[in-house]
Amino acid sequence: MQRKILLIYTGGTIGMINDPKSGVLKPFDFAHLMDEIPELKRLDCIIETESFQEPIDSSNMTPDTWVKLVKMIERNYEKYDGFVILHGTDTMAFTASAVSYMIENLKKPIVFTGSQLPIGIIRTDGKENLITAIEIASAYAGEFPLIPEVSVYFEYKLYRGNRTTKLSANHFNAFESFNFPILAEAGIEIAYNLDDVLPFPEGETVFRYGIENDIFILKLYPGISKKLVHHFFNAPEIKGVVLETFGAGNATSYEWFLGELREAIAKGVIIVNVTQCKMGSVNQSKYETGKGLEEIGLISAGDMTSEAAITKLMYLLGNYERNESIKTLFQQNLVGEIS
Repeated sequence: MQRKILLIYTGGTIGMINDPKSGVLKPFDFAHLMDEIPELKRLDCIIETESFQEPIDSSNMTPDTWVKLVKMIERNYEKYDGFVILHGTDTMAFTASAVSYMIENLKKPIVFTGSQLPIGIIRTDGKENLITAIEIASAYAGEFPLIPEVSVYFEYKLYRGNRTTKLSANHFNAFESFNFPILAEAGIEIAYNLDDVLPFPEGETVFRYGIENDIFILKLYPGISKKLVHHFFNAPEIKGVVLETFGAGNATSYEWFLGELREAIAKGVIIVNVTQCKMGSVNQSKYETGKGLEEIGLISAGDMTSEAAITKLMYLLGNYERNESIKTLFQQNLVGEIS
């Protein structure tokens, strides 16, 4: 049975080609995708395309764009067996994380990919990324997809979407998943790590569009200014803060800093604790400086990436009203984002 795959181009380097007259890079017409990548004709699936009317540089991605993308997926959800999303690399981990929360009980593959070089460049990594992403999106065992979750495919490796971080601006292996194994690796064949893939869900697929972006991220550093921290936590309309702490979730124990946290939490601001380290987990009970944060009421993000923590907080604030519900759900593993 031939599977139907919808390829959605949001923008980014992968969709660019050289204008033969001016030499300037410009988005190419995805209606002529097969002309640019004739190898796709050899895949045993039906590929159709849809593009954002105005391609978006990934640096300009917003929650409104995530909503637009998920609505495109919902509109086409019953028509296709899998989805491949072409996206700029800079914020791909944020979008993949957000989409993983916004589609509850996802039963079909959604594979994000992109490239470091435009598809029209002779040394591009875009062709292999795109071809293999489509192969993965169309990989089924009988009626069940092999990867029924949101993932990122880049440079021969498939990662869980909400576990990825962009690692390099210059190399083809631009992404990494530090705290979770890869889901597949492409060599002569694609080797799937099915033991770590999310189980096929039983409930009805639900699309949720609430996203609250009145949140901040504060990265701690030695000598952080008391005056600026005060202004930060007293910003109008602030609803949530992702605090990037040291090591296993440690922060300065100066009373002025802890006082700012207490006051913000008393006003209803939700503060989550994420480690600045790429590997490892927040453990607020390990050291005295972390224990103080736990006693104040900071929520541990465990081994979540900053991208996953930020988008999860935005998603929960946008869909749930009670702070206690949000705090409880934040610490639960919703779609494989936390161990």
